[in-house]
Amino acid sequence: MPITFNISNYFPIIDPTWAFFVVLMIILCAPIIMGKLRIPHIVGMVLAGVAIGKYGLHILERDTSFELFGKVGLYYILFLAALEMDIEGLKKNKFRFVIFGFITFLLPFFLTFYSSLYLLSLSPTTSLLMACIMSSHTLIGYPIVSRFGLQRKTPVMLAVGSTMISLLMALLVLAAIVASSNGTSGPMFWVVFLLKFALFCCFLTLAIPRLCRWFLRRYSDSVMQFIFVLAIMFLSAALSQMIGLEGIFGAFLAGLILNRYIPSVSPLMNRLEFIGNALFIPYFLISVGMLIDITVLYKTPFVIVITTSLVFFGTVGKAAAAYLIAKVFKLQKHAGQMMFGLTAAHAAGSIAMLLVGLEIAKNGGSEQIVTNDVLNGVVVMILITCVLASFVTQSASQKMVVADNMISNEPSNNIDDERILIPVKYPECADSLLGLALLIRNPKLKRELIALNVVYDDADVATNQAKGKRLLEKLSRDAAASEVPVTTQVRVAVNIANGIKHAFQEFNASEIIIGMHTHQEVSTKFWGEFHQSLFNGINCQIIMARITEPLNTIRRIQVAVPSRAQFEPGFHRWVERLARISALLECKIQFHGRQDTLDLIQEYLVNKHPDVRVEYTEMEHWNMLPQLAASINEDHMFVIVTARTGTVSYKNAQERLPEEIKQFFSGKNLMIIFPDQYGYGVDQMTFAQPKHIEERSAYEAVGKWIKNKLK
Repeated sequence: MPITFNISNYFPIIDPTWAFFVVLMIILCAPIIMGKLRIPHIVGMVLAGVAIGKYGLHILERDTSFELFGKVGLYYILFLAALEMDIEGLKKNKFRFVIFGFITFLLPFFLTFYSSLYLLSLSPTTSLLMACIMSSHTLIGYPIVSRFGLQRKTPVMLAVGSTMISLLMALLVLAAIVASSNGTSGPMFWVVFLLKFALFCCFLTLAIPRLCRWFLRRYSDSVMQFIFVLAIMFLSAALSQMIGLEGIFGAFLAGLILNRYIPSVSPLMNRLEFIGNALFIPYFLISVGMLIDITVLYKTPFVIVITTSLVFFGTVGKAAAAYLIAKVFKLQKHAGQMMFGLTAAHAAGSIAMLLVGLEIAKNGGSEQIVTNDVLNGVVVMILITCVLASFVTQSASQKMVVADNMISNEPSNNIDDERILIPVKYPECADSLLGLALLIRNPKLKRELIALNVVYDDADVATNQAKGKRLLEKLSRDAAASEVPVTTQVRVAVNIANGIKHAFQEFNASEIIIGMHTHQEVSTKFWGEFHQSLFNGINCQIIMARITEPLNTIRRIQVAVPSRAQFEPGFHRWVERLARISALLECKIQFHGRQDTLDLIQEYLVNKHPDVRVEYTEMEHWNMLPQLAASINEDHMFVIVTARTGTVSYKNAQERLPEEIKQFFSGKNLMIIFPDQYGYGVDQMTFAQPKHIEERSAYEAVGKWIKNKLK
């Protein structure tokens, strides 16, 4: 009897191991193949879903795993988009994105409603559902924008912000459709619904920030923080569903609330993006493709009519809104194309609304809102708009990057020499110093950080070297999570300060970030055993930091600036560094100083960092420094810009700084900045510039002795 082999007996694949392997191979190979064809990777995922689904080769079934991972990916797209938004830029453009949100909702809504009602002869209820589907949009093209680093561009922020407005409006209309079909619509329904919606928003905006600050301050484990963030996202999505809205709105709102607690350069943000882009979002795109039945295009001609009508009128409405707003608000070149590309795709919200329409008939609704023709027409429309939006977004992204490069490549006399050296010794403060360096560095320069551990040349040198290597290896792993390279060195020296100075010269560093010691057994002096020798022996900017709270929970930075600070050579460097910290932490920064100094700080920030929230408070005299202590809370960072002895901004009152910090600012988050100075390198020595200056002068010691005797 002949043996027959029928390959169809092995498909669809049921075994979960092989099924997951097939999905992983699609996620791996689709970008490679699409890259060869110059087609956006997202399109490849959707097309792969079409190929392996039951309407294609039927290799896999769209089972509960696709529904689960697909829903996670659906939430992830909206959640990441909200996390990566520039909230301050959004606040400054709030009227723009609200106006754009309403216009990008209303134009396609009315065009689709009347075309469905009169051209397609669909029922009013079905026409309303089609209008809801086409008036909302899904940020399918957002991963493309992220890859080009354009998340904080104004057109992108307007498109992302409009997602919340258009989606909320569409979901409100959908809620009215469901209530009408169930016979529960009426004034009381809307009163109850609006009350639940208000309570939902108030609960999230009040509870999540407090819960987030409490958790992040107590638990620094990266896995726990990652799980905590995901739990918040799903809690918000679940509560959103409970009040009658889709979970995608809750996920988006959770991202907005958590935005300031997850800086874009943090390891936690990197892990969230990595997991989402590597697994969940591709799963969602593949699951969308598995819904598409291309065969209906030639089996049922009316499906082609429905698809054509939805694509044409919906796309025309979105395009008109995008280009109109770009013209009215006089946005930069290619802004209209970018906004159109991001708002043209329909996937997440469309599928959710379509499923709601299907459920109405199943649950005994008064009419069948979604027929088979409508279902297939909407699904094919999803494929077409996803492809169109991906191409338009990629083209706009490339054009905007080219335009930016043309601007940034103009000749400039200000060449950034940034190369940050981080001497570390104690594990308890090493992480905060690295986090501070990640906030300060300029990511556009793509310079590595330099982590240094200096050990004494004594009998325990071998043991201390091993400890230093382990500490630096941990820092390298943490920095790698943020995709920042770190050069490490364990150095043996008979003098710690000299070891740092020599490393500073070898690596050609531009500035130093070092911890402020808290170990009384090491040194009874405030500056520590070698800190004073360090900042008097090196003329570069040195930042001494004592961080007691997680950096992403800092809500305000207060800066004390001495008079004549603007005349120091390093004035712009420390202003630039503080502006970067404020921008990434999205917290307000407040400068205290004389008016002439504040005016120059304001001028610099307006020109270089216009989005930073900043306040200016006049402080006439440096002896007013202790009065600021009452306004420094535990979630504030106090920054003192001081000066080296003999420099233009140095004053005798700064000699009392160690005692004032101990007395008034104990336990506070603290940064002390010694700005750049003109001078020779670290190996140069002159009689005019000694290499060592005592922490307390002889005059001060004699005066204190006399004062004690007179008591």
